[in-house]
Amino acid sequence: MKAILFDCDGTIADSFGVICDIMRRTFLAHGLDAPEDAATRDIIGLSLDTAIGRLHPGVDSLLLASLVTGYRTQFRAARAEPDFREALFPEMKGLIDRLSARDSLLLGMVTGKSRRGVAAICEAHDMTAAFSVVRTADDCPSKPHPAMVLECCEVLGVDAGETLVVGDSIYDVEMARAAGATAFGVAWGTHRPDMLIAAGAAAVAGTPAELDRLIESWHDGALTALPREARAALS
Repeated sequence: MKAILFDCDGTIADSFGVICDIMRRTFLAHGLDAPEDAATRDIIGLSLDTAIGRLHPGVDSLLLASLVTGYRTQFRAARAEPDFREALFPEMKGLIDRLSARDSLLLGMVTGKSRRGVAAICEAHDMTAAFSVVRTADDCPSKPHPAMVLECCEVLGVDAGETLVVGDSIYDVEMARAAGATAFGVAWGTHRPDMLIAAGAAAVAGTPAELDRLIESWHDGALTALPREARAALS
């Protein structure tokens, strides 16, 4: 039995626009200059307090707590709007469904989202049953700390050496490596493919179809060819 642990935002969910908008609203509501979208995109994947701390270095604990609460309040209000929807990247739902149906694989989610946020997006896209275990910012230290991966492995009864982490940021890759798992990056998210490779990703997929093929290679134990294949895809 092997396990695949997926990041959510930037990997499965195309939520960049929503996150950047909510972050701008939150900072402005506190009388602060709104961060540039590029800066916000760069911290997606981190737990909210860590992310905001990077966007506003030196923030004191009281203001940080207020910003975190404000962000969550703004997000809940946005989610309650009739036209709100966190879109998934094309083909990712189909890939998740195919993988979750395989007897030799267990799927999990490791994300900087809150439990509430994970529940909302999984329910909206009928993905709740696909993930046997979920670890969020409410459960574990922020990525790249390995706790999310290690706790998922313990729950699933799968060794980290038989586990693959799929994510779009260097934080996902560093988390996987710290836990002793393999990491695959995806090129449609937060960080560039060269950054993911430099952080230690065994491969970077340019499309969900390519990710599907790479997962098959990993599942079959063909790891030695993956770094060369990944680098060739970047040239």
